[in-house]
Amino acid sequence: MPERKIRTGKATQAAGRRTPLVPTQERSRERFDRILAAASEILTEKGSDAFRMSDIVERTGIAFGSLYQYFPDKSAVIGTLAERCNAIGRDCVRRDLAEMKKLSDLHVALCRITDGYYQMFRDHPVMHHIWQATQGDRTLQSIDEEDVAFLAGLLREALKRVAPKQTAPALTAFSQLAMIQIAAAVRHAISLPSADARRMLDLFKRMLPKDLSALA
Repeated sequence: MPERKIRTGKATQAAGRRTPLVPTQERSRERFDRILAAASEILTEKGSDAFRMSDIVERTGIAFGSLYQYFPDKSAVIGTLAERCNAIGRDCVRRDLAEMKKLSDLHVALCRITDGYYQMFRDHPVMHHIWQATQGDRTLQSIDEEDVAFLAGLLREALKRVAPKQTAPALTAFSQLAMIQIAAAVRHAISLPSADARRMLDLFKRMLPKDLSALA
């Protein structure tokens, strides 16, 4: 195809949905990004339940036929936005874990990840609506589950560097639980007023593990 190519991400494959066509030409890329920018604005304003494909058409002036060339349905739009947000989060977690040089740095690293994750939701309000959309859509749940698993893998690899004597299954289980708990705490926090969210997260961070003694 001379104008567009299909880029299949792992999250897309896992979700089992049709992959949006990602343009290669500048003009088409601009339209693709304009669709996603409009969708992000609409989601932030209206929430995922009220969001409709027709909203994008009205806001961008892009015809339905052109819109469906890129995104077959609402889930594909939200899923693509989710993957973009997940990429930001993964970069932040990589950065935070890179500073974990020894096991005694574990607690600080987990606290830093928690704060960074919360700030990311604050900086990108659309993420809250994307997460809400995952609750009622199995396709989007798969994308969310894969992201948590990916983040757990980053933590596991970082722990292998500082605790090489621990078994792989133990580090995998620890990492999965840690990332699931952080995600759940942050997603609860963003539903609270800012002051209450900070108090709750401060308490949660005091409860985070300081070492791997639970694996003994």
